[in-house]
Amino acid sequence: MNRLALRIAATWMCCTAAVTAQPYPSKSVRMIVPAGPSGGVDTIARLVGQPLGAALGQPVVMDNRPGAGTMLASELLAKSPPDGYTLLMVTNSHAINARLHKNLRYDPIDDFTPVTLVASIPYLVVIHPSVPARSVKELIALAKQRPGELLAASAGTGSGTHLAFELFASMAKVSIVHVPYKSGSAAIVDLAGGHVQLMFSNVINSMPHVRAKRLIALAITSAQRSSLAPGLPTVAESGVPGYQADAWYGVLLPARTPTEIVDRLNRELVAIIKSPDVRDKAATQGAEMIGSTPQALALLMRNDIAKWAKMTSALKLQTD
Repeated sequence: MNRLALRIAATWMCCTAAVTAQPYPSKSVRMIVPAGPSGGVDTIARLVGQPLGAALGQPVVMDNRPGAGTMLASELLAKSPPDGYTLLMVTNSHAINARLHKNLRYDPIDDFTPVTLVASIPYLVVIHPSVPARSVKELIALAKQRPGELLAASAGTGSGTHLAFELFASMAKVSIVHVPYKSGSAAIVDLAGGHVQLMFSNVINSMPHVRAKRLIALAITSAQRSSLAPGLPTVAESGVPGYQADAWYGVLLPARTPTEIVDRLNRELVAIIKSPDVRDKAATQGAEMIGSTPQALALLMRNDIAKWAKMTSALKLQTD
């Protein structure tokens, strides 16, 4: 090999090594949000996304991808390069979809790498003021008097809001028509406008409408009463014993993302989640910030898949 060829080869090797050794991150990071702007998941994503960008030294750009009950966003992440530059703010709908749909174009466990559990948020049972009920018991009585007449909005078929409603309808033995929307934000706007009568909506989406008296909150879906809405009874104590349903949000990466990137993102995100400033801001929105190991999120996902698989089968909700 002549000297010129040796110089070219040496230069190429040095450039390749420099690129390979380039520290992470060296460009902006995209966070996919499986809902439209201003909803609950978007609020949480932005709450942690901005300080994450500061911690990483690179901007974190929100990419809102609503639709298909969050499956569109999950599929997009599953097909992204495992390089740490694409994240997903996943919701519990990801676990619900695992058994609700027979023909998913991704594996809900094997195609993803968990990073951390971010937050837990209960739902509120909210109704339009025109509905002649002021408690869960009265709502159940009304639904039994008018079977098939009341309309219940959700963030989409298979969403957490949908399954929370279906669980209630099954346990309360009432016939209420489900009306799926493309996002929780769109559903709550139509509810406030009186186009549908009720919804099981997360606290972030529904509380501003409750405070403005556009909606009336009847109960909270958590197992115990919550400081997020201290005056509200639980659904369980309001006529449906044993009822409980909560939403959760976490961060995922594509499968086969290098461990050092997963560890870096987990470390930065958990520090952000546990910071007093972020916790206080989340509390005003109705969210309890958590922060966990990747393994804890993986276990939660597997347990939730098993839980909702039993319910969707019992309610014959499987689609596709």
